[in-house]
Amino acid sequence: MKKALLSICLVFNSAAFAANPVFTADPAAIVHQDTVYLYTGHDVAKDNKTFFEMHDWLVFSSKDMLNWTEHGSKLAVKDFSWAKGDAWASHVIEKEGKFYWYVTARHATINGFAIGVAVANSPLGPFKDARGTALITNDMTTDTDIDWDDIDPAVFIDDDKQAYIFWGNSKPRYAKLKSNMIELDGPIHTIDVPNFTEALWVHKKDKTYYLSYASGFPEKIAYATSDNIKGPWKYQGILNEVAGNSPTNHQAIIEFKGKSYFIYHTGASQNGGGEFRRTVAIDPLYYNQDGTIKRIQMTTEGIISAQ
Repeated sequence: MKKALLSICLVFNSAAFAANPVFTADPAAIVHQDTVYLYTGHDVAKDNKTFFEMHDWLVFSSKDMLNWTEHGSKLAVKDFSWAKGDAWASHVIEKEGKFYWYVTARHATINGFAIGVAVANSPLGPFKDARGTALITNDMTTDTDIDWDDIDPAVFIDDDKQAYIFWGNSKPRYAKLKSNMIELDGPIHTIDVPNFTEALWVHKKDKTYYLSYASGFPEKIAYATSDNIKGPWKYQGILNEVAGNSPTNHQAIIEFKGKSYFIYHTGASQNGGGEFRRTVAIDPLYYNQDGTIKRIQMTTEGIISAQ
């Protein structure tokens, strides 16, 4: 079975990238004006590594989903005084002309992973820590036995301008955000969906809310739907199968110029990928007439024309 691959090192059609690929993972994307901005983690593990090595986050942009510009690292663990390592999955969202970058990093003084937020006046930064402290820490969620349950933030702003942050590993959670986007506004809630692992993403089309997430291990992407951002959520099944030589998966779903796209990572890079050397892939996403989503068809070609 051929696996999808539209790695960033191939997107640019650059000999330099082909010889020395940039390994990207955990994609998040936004559409701002006429441009897609893609924010990714950055795998730097060598061939003999046995775990993730990630220190910063990268940014790429495109006006057509075909030709991409590399902007390099725009945020790093070292930019957060409270963090000590592990630049895991992140998410960027725009509100009222400011861009908020929610990140996962290991906390320096509180056991476990935490979620922080940086802010900028441009999708390309410069970004700076918006709080000086973490937004969510492991001691705020004590109902699991693991210290990595506070990871993979995803923020959604509803039609009434209320923002929500979703996150979690082993247990999915959400909370309201205050209008300043850097404080929780009320209690933390859990979400009832089956076989949840991590990588929550929320989007809305027409009147339906879609909650997608990594399910099981090795991870597939499953999804659920609701007519309310607070649920209850109706499980709709698998959206994307295990993605090429990577037991993890992490998705972003966007609509750009009237077309929908499914962005994820795979370890199937022909430039020496693997579990800890992942690359971002992009394939089209299609809806059925009843509002459900067709299962993603992973392709080796990825996006080959402006759809």
